[in-house]
Amino acid sequence: QVQPVESGGGLVQAGGSLTLSCTASGRTFSSYHMGWFRQAPGKGREFVAAISLSGGRTDYAESVEGRFTISRDSAKITVYLQMNSLKPEDTAVYYCAARVGTYIGRYYSDLAYSYWGQGTQVTVSS
Repeated sequence: QVQPVESGGGLVQAGGSLTLSCTASGRTFSSYHMGWFRQAPGKGREFVAAISLSGGRTDYAESVEGRFTISRDSAKITVYLQMNSLKPEDTAVYYCAARVGTYIGRYYSDLAYSYWGQGTQVTVSS
């Protein structure tokens, strides 16, 4: 069992950049595929990006493709979400999540992830 812990959220102007980090409290993510999700006020939780256990595959929501980059360090301790060209509609609480099993086919579904962080707020001002 692993407990993700997010950090790096904050307030940024439109067009700016921010990097979120996710670490495993007391452990590593070496056995897990990882994902980032977000939830804006009054909306449901939506998929943002995912990375496979090996780091060899990444996937993105269409709304962030080309602007966001998910990565993980070689020690499998930290997962990052680099966010560039931020827009006001990116404002949300961002969650890091971990899952086991087959990567392909379910990386975009929050139901497939067993372990979730508490979230970090990202606010983009216009």
